[in-house]
Amino acid sequence: GWGWMIVAGCFLVTICTRAVTRCISIFFVEFQAYFGQDYARTAWIHSIVDCATMLCAPLGSLISNHVSCQVGIMLGGLLASTGLILSSFATSLEHLYLSLGVLTGLGFALCYSPAIAMVGKYFNKKKALAYGIAMSGSGIGTFILAPVVQLLIEQFSWRGALLILGGFVLNLCVCGALMRPIALKEDCKTAPEFLGQDYVLEARKRDLKRMSICSPLIKAWSHECLCYCSWKEYDFLLMPGFMVLAVSVLFMAYGCSPLFVYLVPYALSVGVSHHQAAFLMSILGVIDIIGNITFGWLTDRRCLKKHRHFCYLFAVGMDGLCCLFLPVLQNFPLLVPFSFTFGYFDGAYVTLIPVVTADVVGTSSLSSALGVVCFLHAIPYLVSPPVAGWLVDTTGSYTASFLLCGFSMIFSSMLLCFATLAKKIKRTHLQSLTNTGTKQHIWTNGAIAYSVTAELDQKDVEFLAVDTNSYSNR
Repeated sequence: GWGWMIVAGCFLVTICTRAVTRCISIFFVEFQAYFGQDYARTAWIHSIVDCATMLCAPLGSLISNHVSCQVGIMLGGLLASTGLILSSFATSLEHLYLSLGVLTGLGFALCYSPAIAMVGKYFNKKKALAYGIAMSGSGIGTFILAPVVQLLIEQFSWRGALLILGGFVLNLCVCGALMRPIALKEDCKTAPEFLGQDYVLEARKRDLKRMSICSPLIKAWSHECLCYCSWKEYDFLLMPGFMVLAVSVLFMAYGCSPLFVYLVPYALSVGVSHHQAAFLMSILGVIDIIGNITFGWLTDRRCLKKHRHFCYLFAVGMDGLCCLFLPVLQNFPLLVPFSFTFGYFDGAYVTLIPVVTADVVGTSSLSSALGVVCFLHAIPYLVSPPVAGWLVDTTGSYTASFLLCGFSMIFSSMLLCFATLAKKIKRTHLQSLTNTGTKQHIWTNGAIAYSVTAELDQKDVEFLAVDTNSYSNR
């Protein structure tokens, strides 16, 4: 039953990390007016926050795997809160780059991916629904925090608003306390089979003589075992399915980031009031919640569970189409439907990212894989808002920026679609070969080898039996 407490903790983590990051765009106009800088230089603040969060995500996974998920999230909460508090005393954009960008982003990185990975470890059958509820914190937080942050800026200026947000983010320490560790059977399979039990026992005896307080892992495992386990933790990087997903994520991340930075400035540029612009972010956040939960529930159904990849790429493609139509929406009544549509599909694919990743790499490698997936967001998140700002400064309009975002997300969706179709065609071809001849007798050194191709859990597994007593999966 503690799994639902993990969901609640992850829900609060997404509020304190992703929702707060989105609401930084509300400070965009205030920073630009106070420091007298252009779009491109001001956009670096949001870019560095997102980049640091994603770039340091593997560090969060590393601390979670080898120290404790609770320690990592609590440490991240302290760093993020310190960064926001120091940002309230900023005297230049460079100050904000370091405090609000690097320090706060590093704190968010230590919290975000470990919390998401914990949900995947506690849930199996209702994994997509659990992720939908947990990830809906981003939408709920945006809905609540967007107007609250605007009100705080009006009452206490941007400095006071950042100071209050710094205190609010300290709740990440409470979230970290909820993350009770769990041991999975997959996690116990870390000893290399080729070393043998005798070697492992001898390695333990040797290393017990070289105990060190600074390196508790060396107490039980030899250097060879530790190197093997470290490699085994990231062996999914060589999987073709993960490689395609990684490239797709790069283009998707480039397309989605600028909109959260420039939606409010774009709305203000077409004559929408400040409160209406903040309300657009609130609408986006509320519909994001519906997308999180409904898509999580739908993809857990038996009819759609086998087609999660297609649901994910459909949601990404729809967000890309929304970006393409945004330049022609130049008043508040037209921007409201955009916020509804974009917010829904944004919540949909955000929910499915960890689910699709788990389907590709498995539960045992989920924490490390999510760290890598978040890491892949770093460069697009760093580059895309300044590039979009440069296009706005150069062309004098937002059209080129939004078109580039839309085409990037559509390409991401098409790339993953073609890869998935190719995999299904290959699987169908293998099944046809299996139907024509299911057994091949091969005589080698007096032993009979049976090569049988079968489908197990939507994956092609070839069973090779060298003799009647030894079996290995390849």
